[in-house]
Amino acid sequence: MANGSRQAAWEFFGAELKRRREEAGLTQVELGARVFVSGGYIGQFEQAIRKPQLDVAQRIDEILQTDGIFERLCRKLIDDRRYADYFARAAELEALATSISEFAPTLVPGLLQTPEYARSVTLAMNPLAPDEYIEEKVSGRIERARILKDATRPKYWVILHENVLRVPVGGHAVMAEQLEHVAAVARARTAVVQVLPTVAGAYALMNGMVVLMEFDDAPPTAYTEAVYSGNLLDDPAVVKRTHAAYDLLRAAALSPEASLALIESATKDHRRCASTT
Repeated sequence: MANGSRQAAWEFFGAELKRRREEAGLTQVELGARVFVSGGYIGQFEQAIRKPQLDVAQRIDEILQTDGIFERLCRKLIDDRRYADYFARAAELEALATSISEFAPTLVPGLLQTPEYARSVTLAMNPLAPDEYIEEKVSGRIERARILKDATRPKYWVILHENVLRVPVGGHAVMAEQLEHVAAVARARTAVVQVLPTVAGAYALMNGMVVLMEFDDAPPTAYTEAVYSGNLLDDPAVVKRTHAAYDLLRAAALSPEASLALIESATKDHRRCASTT
């Protein structure tokens, strides 16, 4: 489903939710209390600003006695094979964000990946998958990166652990091209790129990657990911703590200028290794 038609479908979801809620004689606050979200979230669902999780859609069906319509709509809309099930909602929010701050401890983030790097990562995780599946995942990842080329692109801040620069994903030649792309993005000021050096030792957010997203008309959220699972964090207190941890990470990382120099040095190392193999 194309992005435009998908958004239109979410708008239908929101309009139908508002109609059914009003027919039931419930305010947004009253419905929110019954399905364990805030009234503001119900309003955002109705305006198609934020998409409900499947379990919330199921509770809405139960409260409004809608015979599963919102669960069926939600399942259809989040069934995007380009992305893992646990990441689909985060990808939707990413496209709406006005600001994205990301920490990548092991891999170049999807928004910065080149096709060959993305293909190498996908193949490593799915060695027996058919080519069609691999290319579908790669095209989805490259399509996501288009938001950084839009005139209304979000402010993007990314912190890479130095390990990301050193591991030759796809081989040294592929890695050199990947790092050249990251450096080009930094030079063009499309993103602020920092590197957390290995010598920094222990650091905030050692437990894994995190993406912080801010929006014009919705509360900020955070996304974290583990093995074949992901979590969107909406609780204001948790998001605030995650922001504080990210600020500590910024302070420990190299300056953007020093980070760019390290990326360029790592690129040369990979080029040198590629030429001797």
